[in-house]
Amino acid sequence: MAMNGAKRGFSMTSNFLKALKTSSSSSSLRPFSGVVNSEITISHTAKWMQDTSKKSPMELINEVPPIKVEGRIAACEGDTNPALGHPIEFICLDKSEPAVCKYCGLRYVQDHHH
Repeated sequence: MAMNGAKRGFSMTSNFLKALKTSSSSSSLRPFSGVVNSEITISHTAKWMQDTSKKSPMELINEVPPIKVEGRIAACEGDTNPALGHPIEFICLDKSEPAVCKYCGLRYVQDHHH
């Protein structure tokens, strides 16, 4: 009985793959591919870069002053709302220059109370 179920599962899988192959080769449907056409990417980027009235994300994040932290370690989550942030990043602040979060680019410095 278990063998019969395995055969039925194999049959369903092969039918699914046949249907997927047929539908992806159809010209009316978008192909199943995670790769973006390089021509689209280049034209999109060029169009975005032409608008000089808007600042780039890097320019916007650089306008945020470094965040002062008491202690040697900063914990960056990108946002106060976990759904909008990124994985927590613990950042060592032992150096004199600001430390940068690798996810969002926020900068942190150690606040010395002297």
